[in-house]
Amino acid sequence: MATIKDVSRLAGVSVATVSRVLNQNGYVHEDTEKKVLNAIRELNYIPNDVARSLTKKSAKMLALIVPDITNPFFNELARAVEKVTQLYGYATILCNSDDTPANEKQYIHALKQKYIDGFILATNTLSPEEIQQLDVPVVMLDRTISSTIPTVASDNREGARMAVQFLLNQGCRTIAHIRGPLELSIADERCQGYLDEVGQADWFQPDLIVNGDFNLHHAADAIHELLDRHPDIDGIFAGNDIMAMGALRAVQKRGVAVPDAMQIVGYDGITLGGMVYPELTTVAQPIYEMGLLAARMLIKLIEKKPLDVMHYKLDVELVQRGTTRGSANQP
Repeated sequence: MATIKDVSRLAGVSVATVSRVLNQNGYVHEDTEKKVLNAIRELNYIPNDVARSLTKKSAKMLALIVPDITNPFFNELARAVEKVTQLYGYATILCNSDDTPANEKQYIHALKQKYIDGFILATNTLSPEEIQQLDVPVVMLDRTISSTIPTVASDNREGARMAVQFLLNQGCRTIAHIRGPLELSIADERCQGYLDEVGQADWFQPDLIVNGDFNLHHAADAIHELLDRHPDIDGIFAGNDIMAMGALRAVQKRGVAVPDAMQIVGYDGITLGGMVYPELTTVAQPIYEMGLLAARMLIKLIEKKPLDVMHYKLDVELVQRGTTRGSANQP
């Protein structure tokens, strides 16, 4: 492989001049620059990005930290983020924190030593003060923690209201809610949307809300316990699609017919929702658009360009499928 010294010899310039051309740092005469670039092409020289990052304190790398890589929602977000970063010449590092503050901090500490250019955080473990102290650009994705940090999310409360209104319109008389983790902003917003619609209903009881931790197995266990207490439940709104699938599995194991005796609506709109049987009715977030926006915002911040919008709250859409009545996909 050619080295920077080979380029300098062929171009007839110093190594320092070749370095200035590569890093676009300092004055180089136009004719000299052409000689260097011609030598690079002739030798098929590939610059050492690690060395360049030491000089420029930039590695052309972004990090996307997600709480649970097993959830397809985050895989779909990552695909959109990578699409944009590749277009602008950045590499994307995907990190799974397991929703653990220690893991997230370990990733951040290691990546900052590698001159990471910025972070997209789809997690909720760091405080606004800790994020401000990172001293690199940060965009929050699917999480809202501070008005001072750029954010891309969907209208979670309105989406939840939409789901519960639909179940009521479909004839459900007792609707349960499987919520996400406590003190997680999006879980709280979706739970509040549920309460907006049924909190004052005669049949409502607080223990119709159970915590499924955005986890399939936890949600299935919670639904078994809930149906033991409230066998009259005929509708379930789950705070994400993974929990909705857990609920579907639980009620099917109990021999409850879906959607005839039980109707279920999830939230997210992941592709996997169309692969279960019956197919999952869901409130679909614009997942791909969310990832694209977050990546574009971060690159603008890195390149010190102003943001047109600091906080995006995107519209959601109800996608009716087989877990609710009246769908063409209903079994």
